[in-house]
Amino acid sequence: MTRLEWQHLADRWLVDAKHLLDDHRWSAAYYVAGYAVECGLKSCVLVRLAATPEVIFDDRRFSEKCWTHGIFELVKIADLEPARLADAAVNPVLGRNWLVVNDWTEKARYQATSHQRSKSLYNAITDTAHGVMPWIRARW
Repeated sequence: MTRLEWQHLADRWLVDAKHLLDDHRWSAAYYVAGYAVECGLKSCVLVRLAATPEVIFDDRRFSEKCWTHGIFELVKIADLEPARLADAAVNPVLGRNWLVVNDWTEKARYQATSHQRSKSLYNAITDTAHGVMPWIRARW
């Protein structure tokens, strides 16, 4: 998939999450909101790959590592961990939002999730001033 395709998926998952929240489908909203972050970060991985294609040869398992749903793993694969830490240090709300997002896993598809937890994740992702997705968009 291309960067643009990952970006479109991220945007579509967020729209879907909002509709699911509005329809009181908390668990589904939680699940797809997390996938929005995953897709956004996979776009960022492609930014890194375009800038430093030699990473494929420096790490023989680079491509294999990209097949993860782990949010913080993808941040590291995209080489964004130093920026995330620095930005979270100067913006504690962003830092707390990252912690909320870090609780998400793809296993959420098998779990019931409360309204509060779903709304909290969605807000942590979409907050226009301190949200995880605006942070990702600035780097994709």
